[in-house]
Amino acid sequence: MIIFRGIKNLHQQYIGKVKHAVFHTQKAGRKRVVVSTEENVIASLDLRSGKIFWRHVLGADDAVDEIDIALGKYVITLSSEGSILRAWNLPDGQMVWETFLSGSSPSKSILFVPANLRVDKDNPILVYGNGCLHAVSSIDGEVVWNKELTVEGIDVQELIHPLGSDVIYAVGFGGLNQFDSCQLNAKNGELLKHEKAEFPGGFSGEISSVSSDTFVASDAAHSILVLISVRDGAINFQQTYISDLVQDFSGTAVLLPSKLTGIFSIKIDGFVVFVKVIDEGKLELVDKIDHGAAVSDALPISEGQQAFALIQHEGNKIQLTVKTGHDWDDDLVREGIKMDCERGLVHKVFINNYIRRDMSHGFRALIVMEDHSLLLVQQGEIVWSREDGLASIIDVTTSELPVEKHGVSVAKVEQNLFEWLKGHVLKIKGTLMLASPDEVAEIQRIRLKSSEKSKMTRDHNGFRKLLIVLTRAGKLFALHTGDGRVVWSLLLNPLRESEECSSPIGLKIYQWQVPHHHALDENPSVLVVGRCAHGLDAPGVLSVVDAYTGKEINSLGAVHSIVQVIPLPFTDSTEQRLHLLIDANQRAHLFPRTHEAISIIQREFANIYWYSVEADNGIIRGHVLKDNCILEVSDEYCFNTRDLWSIVFPSESEKIIATVTRKSNEAVHTQAKVMAEQDVMYKYVSKNLLFVANVLPKGIGKIGSVTPEESWLVVYLIDTVTGRILHRMTHHGSQGPVHAVLSENWVVYHYFNLKAHRYEMSVIEIYDQSRADNKDIWKLVLGKHNLTSPVSLYSRPEVITKTQSYFFTHTVKTIAVTSTAKGITSKQLLIGTIGDQVLALDKRFLDPRRTVNPSQVEKEEGIIPLTDSLPIMPQSYVTHILKVEGLRGIVTVPAKLESTALVFTYGVDLFFTRIAPSRTYDSLTEDFSYALLLITIVALLAAIFVTWVWSERKELQEKWR
Repeated sequence: MIIFRGIKNLHQQYIGKVKHAVFHTQKAGRKRVVVSTEENVIASLDLRSGKIFWRHVLGADDAVDEIDIALGKYVITLSSEGSILRAWNLPDGQMVWETFLSGSSPSKSILFVPANLRVDKDNPILVYGNGCLHAVSSIDGEVVWNKELTVEGIDVQELIHPLGSDVIYAVGFGGLNQFDSCQLNAKNGELLKHEKAEFPGGFSGEISSVSSDTFVASDAAHSILVLISVRDGAINFQQTYISDLVQDFSGTAVLLPSKLTGIFSIKIDGFVVFVKVIDEGKLELVDKIDHGAAVSDALPISEGQQAFALIQHEGNKIQLTVKTGHDWDDDLVREGIKMDCERGLVHKVFINNYIRRDMSHGFRALIVMEDHSLLLVQQGEIVWSREDGLASIIDVTTSELPVEKHGVSVAKVEQNLFEWLKGHVLKIKGTLMLASPDEVAEIQRIRLKSSEKSKMTRDHNGFRKLLIVLTRAGKLFALHTGDGRVVWSLLLNPLRESEECSSPIGLKIYQWQVPHHHALDENPSVLVVGRCAHGLDAPGVLSVVDAYTGKEINSLGAVHSIVQVIPLPFTDSTEQRLHLLIDANQRAHLFPRTHEAISIIQREFANIYWYSVEADNGIIRGHVLKDNCILEVSDEYCFNTRDLWSIVFPSESEKIIATVTRKSNEAVHTQAKVMAEQDVMYKYVSKNLLFVANVLPKGIGKIGSVTPEESWLVVYLIDTVTGRILHRMTHHGSQGPVHAVLSENWVVYHYFNLKAHRYEMSVIEIYDQSRADNKDIWKLVLGKHNLTSPVSLYSRPEVITKTQSYFFTHTVKTIAVTSTAKGITSKQLLIGTIGDQVLALDKRFLDPRRTVNPSQVEKEEGIIPLTDSLPIMPQSYVTHILKVEGLRGIVTVPAKLESTALVFTYGVDLFFTRIAPSRTYDSLTEDFSYALLLITIVALLAAIFVTWVWSERKELQEKWR
């Protein structure tokens, strides 16, 4: 869904990777599918178009465990590890009731909604969570009864409630070697029977139901399948070696969570094996397919008959097969669907059936892909698709569009002429209402293509750019800032699961090559950095991607570990930026690995500094290059490092919770700042300034977990070249979390004041006193000024600071600051609030020189009278009435027009706009009336002509007198 406000704002709504889905396709009402996602979103989607009917984004700590539909009108959701049960109205998504369920110990979460629920009968919903079984009324959410099963020593894995029965069966494990089966009264939760049996080989903790009284589990070694039957109060085990079922079996087997009657599936050595339970508990191998396959849950289609979907990959197609549970060889549906290879493998599939005109069963499949996209497939075609991977962006960078080339070939002119004629014919048909739906879509496409804002070239003001975003699925997207469309997308192979990388994760995007604007034949490129696992010592992966075409230029998989990436301010002759990759052994690796890069590093060897933060140990270190690594295999691109300085914070009193530094490409217009009474102060502008916020270890918890006397916040400004602490300040009775932004010579940070029970924002401005002598005009005339004296970080700077604190009413998620091309325009703070909106706050409100009664000169300078709180004006919200659900980050990019900054906000939603902190002083506004200007000019010219004529006549008359 895209919402435009004028041509500035762009809003896109997503839901994230789907993990549960329930279809609602009754004849009455709209056909929809209700889903829950990994971004903690519950949404109702239109089955015809994929549009969102309604959605709710739950908190970060409120993950959805299960969803279902009850009474044909309520969506039931279980979340927070089985602690919260909610009912939502199916048509509009309004919450009907909410119930908090208690428990004593963590456990698996199970939601069981009886299939025979009717509007006129309140059968209870069964919920197992935190070791307790609850029966909850489906009408009002009241807990009818609960039973603590941890007291019985059982960890429930499956709940069975046969239709019309007064007995609930709960099965699970009572330990490593014990299987338990309980029978409970469905009306009051009374424990009727508890049976136990021990299996000598132990269980791996996985269980899958084959029928209402038969289950399958694997032993502790994952080499034996144990068939468990519970009949007449007795538990029987039958074991089968997997090697007897599958030839050449090696390694371990993992049971897959499927709900097929009489059949279960296991994952072995990159394959999925289907096993059928036949008479007397024997197991029979049914099929063995490639691992890149997905199996849906069973779907009842008639009395005693179930169907399920199986998806396999075949080249650039996926094969959708729908089978019945009792007859594996009978295919109800077998369809081949063309699939974009950039979507990756199929991760999940959910199916729904409908009755065709010939009374046969038809099926539609909801497919979740590896890149987190969502597709609906029906009759061999993709009905609609959603790029929901964009709900999980982890990093953003930008790229300029190519320069528009002058001069066009004859072939291009002929093609443009044909397009022009075709477009006009279609427009005429559309005006006469004779165009078909396909032609109407073509008209809209032509209009979009010819639109100025959607061009794939740079504009004069620098508003059109590409936003290169990296998602959690390891996929790169290039978004056009003009209309928000996806220009290209690429699923990065180094960030996909493989034998070398079992669970890869993407980390950051860096500018790799930014050609000069005159190099029209060269494309810019970006560097994507990732890891093969979450640990810092895991091997790293690298990928270089063309920013215009989305093609992977180069990739390196499973290289040395990557703890830190240092972009250096040097480029080679091809304008590739040099990077240092720091591994877990504190060795620095140079990229690109070229002889030219080595020569540049050797020339600048003594001028390369960086720092590292060990938050867990409370240590900040400064590093420099030492010499080449001494390894078994010689590597001239590897360097040893040494520690130049270190700051160790006392572990008993301070814990690092936030660090912030300046943007490396931030433009500062002037170092001087003119104060009142014509006084001049010089900003301490350094790219090596680091802001650090520490709290007492007790104060790391949630707000209110400590008293004001037990917590304080200590902030530092540190020079990362020498390790000098330039400023230190303590906020007694304050607590994190701390959100901060550092720009030019000032830092603003947000925290909680426990004494005042309110949030606060503080500002620190730092000035260079060593330049104070420059204010003497006579020294300037006599040449004794120090304007041309070199500035060295090794000389102790003479700095002073100005600070001030203000109350702020909002909880903050993130803070950013506007950036412009030359740094002339006033700064605005962009504050992501707890309400998932972005507030623009003028930096003047956070001026530490504000006083209660500013002088007339200070008022002329723009100093605002001091108040204890920062004002929040409704018209200051950049997002207007819109919300960026799940807001995680704000990125600001300068445009070529100095007055304007581009703002991109991402979370579950995406929002893009451009703002002018000091108004558009260097351009006309978009709503400027050119017609009125033309009328005014014509009127003035007419008035001048008429006045001239009257003047001539009057002068002539006076001469004839």
